[in-house]
Amino acid sequence: MLRWTDSKKFSCAPPPLFPLPLESSLPSVFDPLYPGMELGRASVLLACVIICSNVPCPVGGHLYNNRYAGDQIFRITPTNDEEVQVLQKILGRMKVDFWQPNSLALICQNATVDVHVKRNDTLDLHARLKQQHLDYRVFISNLQKEIEKQTGHRSSRKRRSESQYDYEVYHSLEEIQGWMSEMNRTNSHLVDMFSIGKSYEGRPLYVLQIGKRSRHRKKAVWIDCGVHAREWIGPAFCQWFVKEAINSYQHDSVMRRLLNQLNFYIMPVFNVDGYHFSWTTVNPAGNVSFSHIASLPDRFWRKTRSKNHRFHCRGVDANRNWKVKWCEEGASSHPCDDTYCGPYAESEPEVKAVAKFLRKHKKRVKSYISIHAYAQMLLYPYSYKYAAIPNFNCVESAAQNAVTALYSAYGVRYRYGPASTTLYVSSGSSIDWAYRNGIPYAFAFELRDTGFFGFLLPESLINPTCTETLRAVKAIASGLLKKCETDRDRFPYI
Repeated sequence: MLRWTDSKKFSCAPPPLFPLPLESSLPSVFDPLYPGMELGRASVLLACVIICSNVPCPVGGHLYNNRYAGDQIFRITPTNDEEVQVLQKILGRMKVDFWQPNSLALICQNATVDVHVKRNDTLDLHARLKQQHLDYRVFISNLQKEIEKQTGHRSSRKRRSESQYDYEVYHSLEEIQGWMSEMNRTNSHLVDMFSIGKSYEGRPLYVLQIGKRSRHRKKAVWIDCGVHAREWIGPAFCQWFVKEAINSYQHDSVMRRLLNQLNFYIMPVFNVDGYHFSWTTVNPAGNVSFSHIASLPDRFWRKTRSKNHRFHCRGVDANRNWKVKWCEEGASSHPCDDTYCGPYAESEPEVKAVAKFLRKHKKRVKSYISIHAYAQMLLYPYSYKYAAIPNFNCVESAAQNAVTALYSAYGVRYRYGPASTTLYVSSGSSIDWAYRNGIPYAFAFELRDTGFFGFLLPESLINPTCTETLRAVKAIASGLLKKCETDRDRFPYI
């Protein structure tokens, strides 16, 4: 096996084993794919829901206790190895939040670096980047202002009942779980809701089974969303998928065939504690009841919320905690890092619960799909090494069909390929674990966009993003009903 890096280190230049026919592109605010966008509205981004929610925000108060006022989002592009080293040195001396890539070690030449910089460090970073003649721009000049811009449009929105549920806004965990119960109550012929366990903080881990009831053991597809808390478009898609599956069952022959012949296990919010933490805000008096800044809610929280007894830092990266090449290349052993792998594999109750469920049903689950953001990519194993999976031709064909179907909606281009060569090397990932445990079609979507909005994808883009992604998922699921020849003697092999 070719080894391109030593264990615990990172690689930026993967070998050209897998050509990528489709290239991603940075969207323009004038692009017809982004409806309703004008130059004056290009910076209108999402914010915390304040109406009919369990996380109230007072008139005159600030979301998240105004903690992001003056913070900026920088996009930096090092053009050679020397500039990569310089940038790593600069950012390594500062406390920044990496948006893309998700760690300092993954910075590569000619690849953009998106970082969230605190207001006290912005002037210093501007000066250092200019001094070193590094190419950069500021995408968002005041993060707090952008987070709050949409709050004025919420007062008339009704969210509670199924008939009035708005799928084109982001929803809190409480609203999503209430919606799940309602869908289960009103669509018993197609929906079954159950819990697979509890989170670190004791919240139930709910899953919806979607499919026509049958006496036969049907093949199944697993879809999870919200593994990383700040990627709000993920849970929005899972809800969209359920809504479309139920509403189109009678008139869409493709969906009807899928639900008749397959079961879909949908987990709208995998990381329930982290997602809840990314929504929590100030109380009605405009005050916060926390004694320390580390306890303040964080819109850009990524990890779970488990405690570490040696460090004050909380949480584990739920996509580095799986029992496959755990805590090797592309994962961090330090609890304060965003890619922290945890004290041991499956240390997180959320990961352990999903792994237990999939192990129990692995003979029937033929596809594992995890929804993330942002990058506009469709990834499959391997994540942890540069090598072709045994059933590469079948999975590659499924991926190509999926991105082609996605493109047919609005012309948005996705790159696709093995995660290690298309994005970066990472160990302990869910798709590698799923593949190792006998699920032949394991995919991770990185939804819109490519960085213009980043984790603050506007609610106006929920509809087109979910519409195109639904086409891709239907293409993958439809492929499971067909036969693809592969070398069964070698599968699975990790």
